[in-house]
Amino acid sequence: MLKEFDRQFFGSADRLTYIGSGELGGKAGGLVYIRDFLERDFDPQAIPQIEVSIPIMTVITTDMFDKFMERNDLYEVASSDARDDQIALAFQQASLPVELVGDLRALISKVHQPLAIRSSSLLEDTVNEPFAGVYSTKMIPNNQPDPDVRFQKLVEAIKFVYSSTYFKSAKNYSRATSNLSSDEKMAVIIQEVVGCRFGNRFYPHVSGVARSYNFYPSGHAKPEDGVVNLALGLGKTVVDGGKCWIYSPAYPRTNPPYKSISDMLKQTQTSFWAVNMGKPPAFDPIHETEYLVEGDLHDAEVNGSLYYTASTYDPQNDKLTVGTGLPGPRVLTIAPSLMVRDIPLNNLLKNLLELSENALQNEVEIEFALSLHPEYGLPARLGFLQVRPMSVSDAKVEVTDDELSASNALVASKVVIGNGTEESISDIVYVKPQAFDAKNTNKIASDLIEFVNRLADDDRKYMLITLGRLGTSDPWMGVPVEFSEVAGAKVIVESTAPGMNVELSQGSHFFHNIIGMHILYFTVQHTGDFPVKWDWLDRQASVVETDNVRHVRLASPLLVKVDGRAGRGVVLV
Repeated sequence: MLKEFDRQFFGSADRLTYIGSGELGGKAGGLVYIRDFLERDFDPQAIPQIEVSIPIMTVITTDMFDKFMERNDLYEVASSDARDDQIALAFQQASLPVELVGDLRALISKVHQPLAIRSSSLLEDTVNEPFAGVYSTKMIPNNQPDPDVRFQKLVEAIKFVYSSTYFKSAKNYSRATSNLSSDEKMAVIIQEVVGCRFGNRFYPHVSGVARSYNFYPSGHAKPEDGVVNLALGLGKTVVDGGKCWIYSPAYPRTNPPYKSISDMLKQTQTSFWAVNMGKPPAFDPIHETEYLVEGDLHDAEVNGSLYYTASTYDPQNDKLTVGTGLPGPRVLTIAPSLMVRDIPLNNLLKNLLELSENALQNEVEIEFALSLHPEYGLPARLGFLQVRPMSVSDAKVEVTDDELSASNALVASKVVIGNGTEESISDIVYVKPQAFDAKNTNKIASDLIEFVNRLADDDRKYMLITLGRLGTSDPWMGVPVEFSEVAGAKVIVESTAPGMNVELSQGSHFFHNIIGMHILYFTVQHTGDFPVKWDWLDRQASVVETDNVRHVRLASPLLVKVDGRAGRGVVLV
């Protein structure tokens, strides 16, 4: 049971507390629920070198959100068509409930390390209509010597998270579900950031997402073996679909299926996110990354954090060597932490996945951050940041080899997420491959959003075909849209292209929402056996098109079939 906040944070006997009398929201409720199972079922002596805990947190319950909205007359601007920055500014100009202010000032007066201010709405982390990543998180360095300044920055962060309840992305996502933005209520988590300080940066050695079910198994791995995505620095890299290290917990020494070491060098992580502990940035309270900073591998090596996360490429022998003892290009394989038995990270993750599955009686996805001893590696600390149920359908749909290679197969793939059939789609929006250029992906995103918004206004579902990663935060790896902006799609196809030949989407929030919304998702290799039949698409009459994006409407609906057991699917015209 959660205890009421006693105006202590690190000094409290209770690591998880609350302020208010309302609800905790989905994210906080999930952490409270799993906390009880960790205390009862997890044996800390099984892997004594790594402390496992939910980072200390205080939850501001939903009744404080209600009071904030009502007393400041914010519902009108919140429900309007105002831009996100206009909504955020209105929230910044409002006052927090007086009942909350005293507790916040008491909390911040004794805390001097970075804090994460996280959303915990009522709708977050549900199975069938999850809102993962739809709302904002803001991290603050909280290292200013003046407690009044620290208090002001905390207040700004809370207001920003509140305002994200009504940002355009949240409204778009709500429109694609059976929910209304007006029905949503927001709780807020104030939580310590797990990590170490490296000069003017604060970040964990490793952050990651582990899933107990893998929709993209490769090699000897099976779907039920699960999958882990790891990155250096804050977890923003993983959840936003950036470059990270992907492996099966059953085969931690097996590299992802890169074509060559040269390909690995191009596809692995080269930058990382950290909390900025140095010179204050320009005042910008209405942006999520105000106090975040990006570093590169040179910065990480100077910090000493590559020692536990990198391998080194030996060009003379064309091979990788675990660690950074040799000169040469660094590759973020996390191998020192996965392959060196002194840091039993993989065994710990397998234990936590099994425990979480037993607790939720469902396939799960967990988020975590690992902070290592800067000199010896161990003892270490793993912060358990989040647990969500996954939606894995067991309905039986058969997709035959003949269907995959059929002349009327517009799209076919043996790497597909989802399960079931769809026979109601006659609208297709696609990125035009003949005009595609990676430097134009921001313009492509703008065109695409305009097209799908029109379809959403007409309440028409559609199939979306894009090149590279959809929803990536890196415009050089794909089309940088938010999931909420394309949540009206019933089928999403990601294809590689000569100018965008990257590993396709792996972002945590992106996938969790696709799975939860039962969107059928295909990945297609342009050099594979079943490339998209672009010529057929180009022959169809367009409803509207730009230089980059085209919308066609078919006379007869498509037949989409996905066999979730085999991970294969086909779109028949």
